[in-house]
Amino acid sequence: MKTVVFDLDGTLADTSGDLIAAANACFRDMDAGDLLDPAKDAGTALRGGRAMLRLGMSRMGRGADDPLIDEYYDALLYHYARDIDTHTRLYDGAMEAVTELKKRGYLVAICTNKPEALARELLTRLGVLDAFAAMLGADSLDVRKPDPEHLRETVRRAGGDPAQSVLVGDSDTDRNTSKAAAVPSILVTFGPSGDDMAALAPEALLEKYSDLPDLVEQLLGKA
Repeated sequence: MKTVVFDLDGTLADTSGDLIAAANACFRDMDAGDLLDPAKDAGTALRGGRAMLRLGMSRMGRGADDPLIDEYYDALLYHYARDIDTHTRLYDGAMEAVTELKKRGYLVAICTNKPEALARELLTRLGVLDAFAAMLGADSLDVRKPDPEHLRETVRRAGGDPAQSVLVGDSDTDRNTSKAAAVPSILVTFGPSGDDMAALAPEALLEKYSDLPDLVEQLLGKA
């Protein structure tokens, strides 16, 4: 079956506020105060915990290989898990698009580089986990995006054919994953890095979720 696979952070949901809050809790533990700005640093937040810690370290005058990055990574995950849905919101129309895709006969799944337990917890709190046929996180396999096997196995577990899938994402990681898997990608333009998506030359750009079902049909054909 034909399958639409979604990234999570920055694609289905804006998780940047809670991620930055977790990083700033770590910096406060270091007596450095809040080093990241929820608005200006949202793009970095969606690249992961270590990216946020590296940015904060640079603002402290420390190097990108500072051992404190690894030392505080587990603390960041602890702070994030505790308050995972305080500021996070699903993007407008996201779940309506998921519902419409399923009505048209497509399978839907999630392939994220967020640790699986955290992704499941967040999706459960948002009340949408059961809407997806499969969900694989960064540690679900021995590989993760941009390795194409992460995407392919997500599709398989959803019950689909990896060769008949499309990846909806928001980053060069997602674009590189789709290229490696030889399937099309749709990159969203409404996330923090939206202005950079066109340069990645995806098969389609998505400005609003109401357009997604028709874009999928254009790329994959009718389910």
